[in-house]
Amino acid sequence: GATASMFILAIDTALSACSVAVLDAESDGVVAGDALLMERGHAEALIPLVERVMAEAGLDFPDIGRFAVTVGPGSFTGLRVGISAARGFGLTSNRPVVGVTTLAALAAPYLAMDDSLPVVSAIDARHGHVFLQMFGVGGRTLITPRIIPVREAARSVAIGAARLVGTGAPLLAEMWPPGERAPFSVDDVPAPDVAWVARLGAAADPALAEPRPLYLRPPDAKPQDKARVARL
Repeated sequence: GATASMFILAIDTALSACSVAVLDAESDGVVAGDALLMERGHAEALIPLVERVMAEAGLDFPDIGRFAVTVGPGSFTGLRVGISAARGFGLTSNRPVVGVTTLAALAAPYLAMDDSLPVVSAIDARHGHVFLQMFGVGGRTLITPRIIPVREAARSVAIGAARLVGTGAPLLAEMWPPGERAPFSVDDVPAPDVAWVARLGAAADPALAEPRPLYLRPPDAKPQDKARVARL
């Protein structure tokens, strides 16, 4: 029969979706998957969703060779839900668990389609900020993951016909500096496609891609901002 290492179970609860997919890494095909759009309630939705997707895939946990989970940036509570579930599955089935950033997962399908045009992943971080990462030719990181004011972000990425993706994409487009080449495309995607979380998870090195939350903090965060910043 099939060897366990072929199948990857991916989970994303970092943003405004609760998504699960099983990828057959050998054929690069999604065996089963589902995504529910939701702002909150990920904790209640996740396990039943995993069970449904596994049943649809006709697989049991011992068949899964690796677990992949989005580690942020995203909602603090959402991240905890996904990461603790993935870690729990990894522990009980004695399989590696890898972390994938939401920024990389948002960019992945665009880079796979055409890696000659830059891709900017931007997630609305509220209060006039975005979580940002910019990928150049061949998927190379041009701007490392950071939280940055929208206007500053737009200035730093307006270096040609970039593709913008994520909830922060329209915010950047709005603040685009006049006189610069307009964005090639602006896709307001609420959450990454979980199939790409699985693909990135399949390619990741478990020793390096740890399933730990990625928190990006504004450099000027004051202690009294705690309540406000906690949602990030």
